[in-house]
Amino acid sequence: MSTTTDRRRTVRRVVQVVLGLGLAVVLLWWGLPFFAQTTWGEVGDVLAGVSPWKAVLYTGFIVAGLYCYTFVMTGAMPGLSHPRALILNVCGSSVSNLLPGGGAVGLAATYYIAKSWGFTVTSVTTMAVVTGVWNVLARAALPVIAIIGLSWGAVDLPPSMREAAWAAIVTGAVVLALFVIAVVTDAGARSVGRGLDRLVRLVRRGHTDAAERGLTGLRAQVAETVRTGWLSMTLGMVGFFGLYYVLFLLCMSATGVELPFGQLFAAYAIGRLLTAVGVTPGGLGVTEAGTVAALVAWGADPAASMAGVVIFSIFTHLLEVPLGAIGWVAWSVMPRASREEIAQAAAGS
Repeated sequence: MSTTTDRRRTVRRVVQVVLGLGLAVVLLWWGLPFFAQTTWGEVGDVLAGVSPWKAVLYTGFIVAGLYCYTFVMTGAMPGLSHPRALILNVCGSSVSNLLPGGGAVGLAATYYIAKSWGFTVTSVTTMAVVTGVWNVLARAALPVIAIIGLSWGAVDLPPSMREAAWAAIVTGAVVLALFVIAVVTDAGARSVGRGLDRLVRLVRRGHTDAAERGLTGLRAQVAETVRTGWLSMTLGMVGFFGLYYVLFLLCMSATGVELPFGQLFAAYAIGRLLTAVGVTPGGLGVTEAGTVAALVAWGADPAASMAGVVIFSIFTHLLEVPLGAIGWVAWSVMPRASREEIAQAAAGS
């Protein structure tokens, strides 16, 4: 019975991967030109005019942004150094970006690497929960900030932007409310966990009360992590998304997109929000189509918009794969830490 179940899960996973990658290819090859109202030939002409040396500059912004994100991880996992956090991030991201819904595989890689350094499963789980909530809240905040800026600039807001902002507000409010309830009291943690287990049972038969038990057991540690690391995590998230926005501006400038900063930030915010769509690897194709559609709707040149989005996607999505390979090599040659060393580091922090 177990073998049959495992075989079915494997087949289902393979089908998900094939469909997800196929959808990403369709969205990139056909969807992008359709939403941008241009052709790949016109985009190629724009890309040919971009200086190759700028790739070094763009890579520098990516590395700087990823380093900022290490403050999020070190704030959520006491005892984790910034170099190790960078390795943990790029290794997990490289796996996640290769597969549709690859977050689970990336999380498994995170557990494997962190445990080799002496971290406990509880500390890694706490870090995953806290950073996951911080990521959702940050991505939900971006469209809200964008719509406020556009309103001050007296810019006509398309209905899609208003809908995205309201959806982000509702999503962020719900996530924040559930998170607060889950960490304030044991009863709240049990209630939230019980609700999550019920939702999972709708799509997965035989699911146990894993979420309820997990949230109840982690409540005190999650609350303490938020109390001590919220500032580091928040500043790290601001630096991460801020540097990526500067990179977005550089990509748009390199291809000749001329729009006010507020509209560019709104298009960037829509793209970052769409990265949460897990039907393709890292939201690939969905993110680019949404961003291009917003830029063109505000009057940007179609070919220039699509070219800029393609460059931005190459560095923010595809570049993480070779960076992840470098991270795996670095992890393989660096010394392992004992549990005693990790405990001392955590106590010192």
